[in-house]
Parts: sequence; C-alpha cells; structure tokens
Amino acid sequence: MQQTLDWIDWTVLIATLTTIVGYGTWKTRGSKNVQDYVRGGNTSKWWTIGLSVMATQASAITFLSTTGQAFSDGMGFVQFYFGLPIAMVIICLVFIPLYHRLKVYTAYEFLENRFDLKTRSLTAILFLIQRGLAAGITIFAPAIILSVVLGWNIVTLNIVIGVLVIIYTVSGGTKAVTVTQKQQMFVIFAGMVAALVIIINLIPNEVSFTDAIDIAGATGKMEVLDFSFDLENRYTVWTGLIGGTFLMLSYFGTDQSQVQRYLSGKSMKEMQMGLLFNGLLKVPMQFFILLVGVMVFVFYQFNPSPLNFIDASTQTVLASEYGDEYRSLQDKQAKLFTKKKELSLAYSKNDNPSLKSELFTLDSIEKIHRLDSKFLIKKAVDTEYRTRYSKLQKEVEGLKSNPESEAYIEKSAELTSLYNDAAKDTQTNDRDYMFIRFILNHLPTGLIGLLLAVILSAAMSSTASEINALATITSIDLYGRNQKEDKGEEHMVKMTKWFTFGWGIVAIIIACFANLAENLIQLVNIIGSIFYGNVLGIFLLAFFFKYIKGNAVFTGALITQTIVIVGWWLDWMPYLWLNLFGCVLVIVIAHILQMLGQSKK
Repeated sequence: MQQTLDWIDWTVLIATLTTIVGYGTWKTRGSKNVQDYVRGGNTSKWWTIGLSVMATQASAITFLSTTGQAFSDGMGFVQFYFGLPIAMVIICLVFIPLYHRLKVYTAYEFLENRFDLKTRSLTAILFLIQRGLAAGITIFAPAIILSVVLGWNIVTLNIVIGVLVIIYTVSGGTKAVTVTQKQQMFVIFAGMVAALVIIINLIPNEVSFTDAIDIAGATGKMEVLDFSFDLENRYTVWTGLIGGTFLMLSYFGTDQSQVQRYLSGKSMKEMQMGLLFNGLLKVPMQFFILLVGVMVFVFYQFNPSPLNFIDASTQTVLASEYGDEYRSLQDKQAKLFTKKKELSLAYSKNDNPSLKSELFTLDSIEKIHRLDSKFLIKKAVDTEYRTRYSKLQKEVEGLKSNPESEAYIEKSAELTSLYNDAAKDTQTNDRDYMFIRFILNHLPTGLIGLLLAVILSAAMSSTASEINALATITSIDLYGRNQKEDKGEEHMVKMTKWFTFGWGIVAIIIACFANLAENLIQLVNIIGSIFYGNVLGIFLLAFFFKYIKGNAVFTGALITQTIVIVGWWLDWMPYLWLNLFGCVLVIVIAHILQMLGQSKK
C-alpha cells in the first residue's frame, strides 16, 4: 500500500531541501577563477573537510541499505570499514604531502609528471567510467525506493534530485559542495539520532535498551567480528583490514570526488586533520547506523512485520495463482510472531541459554519464511523463472530413485541455487525497503519529513561531490590538458560549469535507465572495487617504484583492468579482494613489462 505524506512532513521536507540548495547557491556565487571554483579558494578548515569527506561517502544508500543489511544480517558489515583509519594515516603521510607540494587540481596531474600523458589520461578515464556510473546509482537508489513506497514517479524523482544538485554545484563549484555538505551532515546526524531514540521508545517499556541488545545478540545480530578465513564470506576482519584498506586507500587517495574535498583545505595540516577526523568518526558512525537497523529488528520482535517489505510485490503475488500459498505462509508467520514475542519478553527478563537457543531457532525459521515469500513472488512475476524451476524440479524428481548419483546431486544443487536466486531480484530483494517502510508506518509526523530529507540530502551530497569531481577531471585532465593555447581562467571556469551541467544530465540519464539486482550499498562498492585496485596500483608504482616507466604502467593497467573485469564476471573471489588483486596485479605486470623492455635494449 502506497503512503501519503502529511502536510507537516511536506513542509519539513521542502523547507529543509530548499534551505540547503538556496543557501549553497547564494553563499558561493561568483567564482571567477579556477582556484576558487575547483579548489574552493583553499579556505576549508579541518572540521569542514572531515564533514565534507563523510558526506561524500554517506549517500542515501548508506541509510537505506545499511539499516536493511543490519536488519537481515546484523552488525558484521561494520568490518568493511576497519581498513579506513589505516588508509587515512597512510594518505596523510604519503599522498597529501605530494599533492600539496605539486599544487595539483586533480590527483591524476601527478601521474603525467611521474609517467606520461597517456597514463594520466587512462587513469582519468577509468575514474570517469566508474564514478559516472556511481553518480547515476546514487540518484537512482533513493528514487526507486521512494517511488515504490510513496507512489512518486521515478523519472520525476531522478530529475528533481539531479536538478537540485546541478543548481548549486554549477553555481559555486567545490565551495558550494562543501558549504551544503556541512548542512546536510547536520540534518543527517539529527535525523538518525532522533530515529534511534524513537525506535527505542517504541519497544515495550519492560524491555530496556540493554535487553534489546541481548535479544538482538540471541539471534546473532550483534556478532560484530568474524575472524574466519572463508573466502565465501564477504565481511570478515581480514576482508576489512586488508581488502578494505586497499579499497579505502584508492577511494580516498585517488578518487577525485574525495581528493577534491581535502585539496580545498587552507593548509596541508588542515587537510591531514580533516582526513584523520574522518578516520576517527567514520567507523562509529557506521556502527551507529547499523545499530539503528538492529533496533528496528528488535522492534519487529514485538510488532508484526510483513513477509516482504515491498508492498507492490506482495499485492502481485496475492493476486496470482500463488496467492493461497502466500496467504498460508503469512499465517505461519503470524503464528511464529506470537511465539517470538512471548519468547523475546521472557528472554528480556531471564537470560536463559535455552531461551536464547529457541530465539535463534525461531529467527532461522523466519528467515526461511522470508526466502519462501521471495520465491513465490519471483514465480508470480517471472514466467521464464517459473518455467525453468518447474522443469528442473521435474528432473530432480525423476532422479530421486538414485539419490547418490552424480546427476541427482548436480541437479539438486542447481535447483537450490535457482531457489536462492529468487532473493536477488529487484522485485523480491526488500532489504533496501525495510527502513523507509518502517519510517512511514511507525514514526511520528514531522520526523517522517525529516528522515525523508535525510535520505534526499544524502543523495544530493554524494551526487554533488561526484559530478563536481567528474567535471573537474574532464576540464583539467582531458579538455584543458589538450588545448594548444591558454584560453584564460574565465574560459576554464565557464567550461567547468558546462561540464558540471553535462555530467549532471548524464547522471540523471543513467539513473533513469538503472536497474539494480544487488543490495544497493554492495553494488556501489562492487563498482568501485572493479576499478579502484588498478588505479591504486598505478599510484603506488608512481610513489615507490621510480625505475618503472610510463609504457610499462600504461600497458600493465590495460591488461590488469581486463583481467579484473573477467574475474569479477566469473566470480573468482569476494569483491573486496578485487582491490588487493588489482593493485598487486598491475604492480607485478608493470615490473615484468619493464624488465622485458630493458632486456630488449
């Protein structure tokens, strides 16, 4: 069922967004030179840099998807960020002094000084590809969810978010992005704190916050650390500390959307302090957002929850030939909820191991119910899937007489895999819808408008940084570098504004044609991991291997990018390891090519 907003929520939402856009446009109007437009006149203080860096990374996906991740899988996703503080220290010691000394506008200018123009251009183009895609997804992510839940037209939402960002980013450049991000982070922090306080108050009075944590812990939701070396597990301490460090090094050290944030600092010290501030605050911030998702999970131990949080999908399956099966599943879920509520209340009063075991069992059964619901929805909406599953099921039934045969084992595994695939479809994967559905159904008027403003502000802050960086790279690294004569500061500012406008339109177009099957926050990180390792390897070659020349790096980077894309497509390893793989691979290949080149001489 689609929701309608109260006039108070509309007032809060519109007032918040127009204030941010209006203030950012007015405060930063009139940049006349490249220094002001691209580097914000180098006036940013450390705390402004820190907030801007956080706002760039904290897109709407962070709040919609991370809370859903916690609701489903618990706190383990925080391990993804364990490498971030390490990366911040390395960037402060190695990257920032070099960028500051060379007075670069972009990270890739350095690569021409160290290697050659083609290596600079290749790295810039790799950035444009992955960040251009990410900019579209950053707009699309909140738009698709709000459109489904509220009934708003998705194309209109994409255009509104994109146009709001274009207005102040074209007007004021980097300074406009930085100024608005301070306000956006204030709105984000205020909204999330208010949400957590109210969620805790919605839990029964006899259940304290500590009791709520215990209930979440009984179902495995508070398991933060995983020290296993299982490569099938995406989030462990090791993927965070190793793969995460390489991802964060590349993202914060070589991605222009982040580099541009700290290059606007008043001094090298301000830049370094800003990044260290981000390093100290980011992991607790992500922990807090995950905790919000876990508290929503606890809330639903005492309040009925839908089998699937996408109402449109539920209505579709109920109206299909699978409607009776789905209703039967809903009845099972209702009975399970009654047991779960009684058990959760009992466990909050008596920390009994047997009660804990029962709670874990009930949660496991509920997960099966939710997966079954996704399977029924998938069959209801996808004729091809339904036909494939039915055919494969008959084949397995025909082989059942010989359960130890290789054919039976193979077909059974294929059937299980096909069943599990149902949870990955855009019409069944409801993780990203959980938090917005909870907001609209259970939070008070006024706070709904504020939290919708949080979601849209986060989308705007990330998108603004991205199109600002895309325009800067296009203007400085491609357009400006290939001009045969200097056309002056005013011309470059004008062209950068046009490139900003153009990339804003591209982001809107990508958003309008996007279609997501993965959990949103994972999809953005996957796109980054495909490219970041290679780019980081190029920079490490530039920093630490002085004997490696441009031709070896350029060719090595092309080979590496091809291999990484193939590896991702064939699912060789969890995506976080692609960062380490790509980084090491380009370094090794460049060394081999350099040695081969020298031996020929």
